[in-house]
Amino acid sequence: MPLLGFGVYQNYDTKNSVLEAFKAGYRHIDSAQAYRNEAAVADAVRESGLNRGDVFITSKCISRSHGYEQTLKGVNESLARMEFDYIDLFLIHDPFSGTERRLETFKALLECKQAGKIRTVGVSNYGVKHLEEIKNAGYERPAVNQIELHPLCQQKPIVDYCKENDIVVQAYCPIIRGKMDDPVITKLAKKYNRDAAQILLRWSLQKGFVPLPKSATPSRIHANANLYDFELTEGDMGELNALDKGKEGAISWNPVDAD
Repeated sequence: MPLLGFGVYQNYDTKNSVLEAFKAGYRHIDSAQAYRNEAAVADAVRESGLNRGDVFITSKCISRSHGYEQTLKGVNESLARMEFDYIDLFLIHDPFSGTERRLETFKALLECKQAGKIRTVGVSNYGVKHLEEIKNAGYERPAVNQIELHPLCQQKPIVDYCKENDIVVQAYCPIIRGKMDDPVITKLAKKYNRDAAQILLRWSLQKGFVPLPKSATPSRIHANANLYDFELTEGDMGELNALDKGKEGAISWNPVDAD
């Protein structure tokens, strides 16, 4: 899985944005059934001329489509929309369906993996108790947990649990949906002569996360991928780490307390 992904949530020009992302060097695209753009992502892959094996595609199933049979049906429908033989990573999008349906959904995804329809099974917006639920049921651990992560919302208990259990942490909203006017962030952007978004994405990479920035603006798509010719110092990382506001810093939904 490439360490930098391209998100397409609420992207209303998905195919062109993904094509631009491929030009910028992205090879990891994060979609979902609820985004209603799986087909557009797949069209971009085909139009790009890239080999299917050279791109990493994620989709997800949201709580209203959870359950064993519904999940099996949903994976088949995603494959049909994309006209792909497999999906690289499939996530349970949220934990709102309750213990029984969550576990049924996870079981169905594992069976889809065994059948070769998906390569990797993961979760999204899961808290520690939801991850423990999978472990206690005797299933293999999810490979990925995708959660909101940026300096203002660091979700340390979940992140620590994932690191201890070898679960990759993907970071959505890594550039705080453009709300990057914190004095520390702007100071570091000036220090490194970089965009504030590049500072935040570099922080995410140095923390060991897989950030998923999103944009429909070509210049920003390219800038957000230009991260590998500088590194934040330990002191600068410390200043960004100190911005954590816990749940108060979240800008999206953060259902870690879902039953």
